[in-house]
Amino acid sequence: MDPALMLQMLLAAVAAVLLYTFIGFIPGTDETSVLVPVSLALALAGVDPMVLLTFFIAAIVTLNLANAIPTALVGLPGGVLSAPMMEHSLYLRQQGRSAETIRKMAAGSAVGTVIAVPVSFAIASAIAPFADTLRQHGSLLFVGGAVVLALLGRNRLLNLLAIIPMSLLFQGLLSLYRDSGVIPEDGNISVSFFLGITIGPLLVSVLGMLNRTVRDAMPRRRAVKVDLATSGTDHSALNPTKILTTDETVRTGFWSLVTTPLFFLSPVGLTFLLGELAAGRKGDRTTRADRAMAAMSGIAHASYLSGTIIPLLAVGIPLSPVAIGPAQALFNAPPAYDLDSNLHHTLSTASFMVAVVVGAVLALVLTYVIAVRYSYRITYLVMRYIAHEAVLGLFIAFILLLAYLDAGVANIFGVLLVGVACGTLNKLGVGYGVQFMTLYASPWIVQNLL
Repeated sequence: MDPALMLQMLLAAVAAVLLYTFIGFIPGTDETSVLVPVSLALALAGVDPMVLLTFFIAAIVTLNLANAIPTALVGLPGGVLSAPMMEHSLYLRQQGRSAETIRKMAAGSAVGTVIAVPVSFAIASAIAPFADTLRQHGSLLFVGGAVVLALLGRNRLLNLLAIIPMSLLFQGLLSLYRDSGVIPEDGNISVSFFLGITIGPLLVSVLGMLNRTVRDAMPRRRAVKVDLATSGTDHSALNPTKILTTDETVRTGFWSLVTTPLFFLSPVGLTFLLGELAAGRKGDRTTRADRAMAAMSGIAHASYLSGTIIPLLAVGIPLSPVAIGPAQALFNAPPAYDLDSNLHHTLSTASFMVAVVVGAVLALVLTYVIAVRYSYRITYLVMRYIAHEAVLGLFIAFILLLAYLDAGVANIFGVLLVGVACGTLNKLGVGYGVQFMTLYASPWIVQNLL
């Protein structure tokens, strides 16, 4: 390989780590909204395909771990994939175990990445002979995924009944935007609806406080004193097997392995479902929460990596939620790439594997060390100097800004509608996974079933 090209790949990976470590610490940074613009700009700038792929893989490895840190520190989701971790992270935060939680998430992400990359290569090689068939029926995968997630979770009938109404909501808003000239006839909205689903429960709670009766009935508490745990902050402990117990390592590895072939399902839904299974029922609540946080971090990494690698290497069209969302610039970035000529067509299998391995390994090592070595300092600084209310204000500001950038003032109210509808459904028992998968499946559902 050309040394100059390798140097560019290394620099791209380091740049991705630096950029997305910073971005990841900001609560509310939706993965799609921060990954697509940068990767699209690089694609349109004519960056070498290997450099582009290295950058993107390093970015998702970094962002998935960095986004989980605000969840452990201040109890707000850093990104979409952090939502499943909220319940367990809030409990551990109340116990003063934020630093240990970050370290376990870092170790879990290492386990998930190490397992997902080679297994994804193997699955992509096995699927490649069936590429033509998958191209013809790819959209049905999302419909099937929504139904499967609805049947696997709790409140099965409620989740199934919610699929078609949510499809009508998503496609109805898009049709309204196109008819009124808010977006072009061939335009689409992705970031805003992601955000609307993600913030739904929070939005419903905030709007509920405008009701005086509800506000007066809310409990009042004194300030809570939190003692940060210093155990597990020894700078010499970098080995994941010394941070995770044997049981946590085995559970994280097993469920990361199970996650990888399910690349066509929603990463959020998989993280919710499989993460709770990994937590188990044995042990006290702290033990179960530790298992869940480590496993969910591994599952999140495995789902994102497999959702990018398998469709891109095997088929060349976006057949996963990750490919449709954050990784879309690798598949379709006119005029640089389109579905008939993208990274799948321009890179050999060997070049593809080298780019993925370089990006994943370098990002994993750098981000892992940052999270493990400095988790206590990060925890202390955020808990000591950053007010929770300020973070909440920043979170809401990001939502409004991204909604406006996506489709102007009208879309702010569109996000409000999606958030209230999906947040209400979430509180009734419709899971995030079903909602996200329905978002991807809604075009086929509306066109073919209604």
